Amino acid sequence: MTSIPKTKSKIRNYKLQSWVDVLAITAWGILILKYWLTNKLNLLIHPDYFWLAITGAIGLLIVSGFKTLQLLRQRREVAPSVQHLSFFPPGWGSAILLTAAILGLTITPQVFASQTALARGVTDLVGATRAQPQAFRPSTRPEERTLLDWVRTLNVYPEPDSYTGQKVKVQGFVIHPPDLGKEYFFLARFVITCCAADAYPVGLPVKLKETRDQYPPDTWLEIEGQMMTENLANKRQLTIGATSLKKIPQPKNPYSY
Repeated sequence: MTSIPKTKSKIRNYKLQSWVDVLAITAWGILILKYWLTNKLNLLIHPDYFWLAITGAIGLLIVSGFKTLQLLRQRREVAPSVQHLSFFPPGWGSAILLTAAILGLTITPQVFASQTALARGVTDLVGATRAQPQAFRPSTRPEERTLLDWVRTLNVYPEPDSYTGQKVKVQGFVIHPPDLGKEYFFLARFVITCCAADAYPVGLPVKLKETRDQYPPDTWLEIEGQMMTENLANKRQLTIGATSLKKIPQPKNPYSY
């Protein structure tokens, strides 16, 4: 007689675990679609992979729909006899996934900022782009190049004197490297090659006519000026001689690709 309560308990636990599985699958499908519809997906993955994420989200919702119908139609639940190897107790894996999805629905993804760039090595911003040189397509005019275009240009031909006097007009956020003088800051952007996990900063130093104190870290600027060569951190580096600095709002898509 004691086996009957145990069997009923197993059935209840299995049923509960099945519903947690459904909720976790549904929550992740909704989360990905929410990021897409609210223009936050670009903070997490490269636009080339949007279709894959969206297709996956729709697939998850379809699976959860079929699983829900299956559970609702079942009159009797029988605990599975097959044992599966797992790092977590039964139901914990889905519970963790569900918790992560709920957190994702309530917390807005944040854009990487200057502290992350400093932590990843601000001295390597110039000429350290992981983008392959063959992907570089130069603009016909220097002032039409983006910040990433300039860094890619340096990857192809790194002699800074070759660009002296060329006009520049770029956008990015401010970084205050501790090893540069007060009349310099870095203008940077993060580049995503696949997803936010592999994002890395690229940028160029900017020389000011005044101190950088009025341009706090993470301030987004549009800078116009001319290229020049400066000795910074014991290296000759291509530097923007700023003639115009205009504060701008953070772009809807703050990353480069």
